[in-house]
Amino acid sequence: MRPAAPILLTPGPLTTSARTRQAMDLDWGSWDEGFNQLTASLREQLLVIVNGTDSHHCVPLQGSGTFAVEAAIGTLVPRNGKVLVLINGAYGKRLARICEVLGRSFSTFESAEDAPTTAADVEHLLHADPSISHVALVHCETSTGILNPLAEIAEVVARHGKRLIVDAMSSFGALPIDARQVPFEALIAASGKCLEGVPGMGFVFVRKEALAAAAGNSHSLAMDLHDQHAYMARTGQWRFTPPTHVVAALHEALLQYHEEGGLPARLGRYADNCQVLLAEMDRLGLRSFLPAAIQAPIIVTFHAPNDPRYRFQAFYERVKAKGFILYPGKLTRVETFRVGCIGQVGRGDMRAAVAAIAAALREMQVLEL
Repeated sequence: MRPAAPILLTPGPLTTSARTRQAMDLDWGSWDEGFNQLTASLREQLLVIVNGTDSHHCVPLQGSGTFAVEAAIGTLVPRNGKVLVLINGAYGKRLARICEVLGRSFSTFESAEDAPTTAADVEHLLHADPSISHVALVHCETSTGILNPLAEIAEVVARHGKRLIVDAMSSFGALPIDARQVPFEALIAASGKCLEGVPGMGFVFVRKEALAAAAGNSHSLAMDLHDQHAYMARTGQWRFTPPTHVVAALHEALLQYHEEGGLPARLGRYADNCQVLLAEMDRLGLRSFLPAAIQAPIIVTFHAPNDPRYRFQAFYERVKAKGFILYPGKLTRVETFRVGCIGQVGRGDMRAAVAAIAAALREMQVLEL
C-alpha cells in the first residue's frame, strides 16, 4: 500500500516501493562484512547494466549526483587539461560552474533549450580548438527532458582522441548505454533516479586505465575517485562513513529492477508513462515544450497556462493536496512546469495526476472543464 505522502512526479527523489523503504529498517555497521558484500554486489550489478565489467571500474561516492559529477571532473581532468562543456540546460551550466570552481580550463558551447547538441557541432568545436582534452555532456538534460545524441557525440570525441565525461544522472538504468559500443572515459549516475533507490549516493563508471593514471589530480581528499577506488579494492570498505541505508535500499531496488525485467522493462514502463501523460495533458490543452523526437521518457516540461490567474505556487499546493508533487519549470524565457515519468509509478498514476492537475486548474478558474 502507498503511504499517505504524495506521489513524487519529479526526477529524483522519486516515489519508491515499500520493499525499498523497508530495506532501510536495518542498521548496518560500516565495516561489517555483510555490508561490504552489499557494496561489492552493487558495484558488480551496476557495471553489468552498462556492459562495463571488462573496461570500467564502478566507484561509488557519498552524496548527491552533483558530488559524483564534481568528483569525476576533479579526478579525471588534470590541472593542465581543458574541458569543452556542451550546454542546453541548467545541468550543462552546472558542469561549467564545477570546472570554474575547480580551476579547470574550459570552454562552452550553448545551444537552445529545445535543441540537442549535435555531433556536427562537436566535430567543428574540436577541429577549432586542439587544446581541448575532455568533453562534458549531459545525456538527458533534466531541466527540460531533452535527450542529447550520446552515441554520435561519443564517436566524434573518440575519433579526435579526446575523452568524454557523461552526466547520465537521469538516463542510466532506463535508457540503453553500452560501454562496449559508446566510448566514454566516465559516466556518472546516482541511486535516486531510474534505479528507484533513495538519494544519497552517486557512482562513476571510469575507464580502468584512466583511473589508474589519475593519481594526484583531485582537488579534494573526500572526492578523490582514484583514492576511493584504491581503498575499496584493498579493503572492501569505504574510506569514510558510508551511506549504509542508501546502499541497502539500492541493493533491494536492484533486485526489483531485475524482477521487473531489467532495463528494457524499466524503459518500457517509463515510455508508457510518458505517452499517457502527453496524451492526457493534450486533452486539457496543455502543450509540451519539446517535440516528441527529442523528448526523453524521464520528465516532461509543459508550458504553463497563459492566464493571469495562474500562479505556479498556488497550482503546486493544490496538486499536492490531491496527492501529487510536481516540479517547477527551470527555463529562463518561458514559464513552464515539469512532470516526471520515473519512479515506482504506472499509467494509472499518470492518469490520476493529470486529473489532479485538471481539478487544480479548474479551482483556480484557469481551465473551464
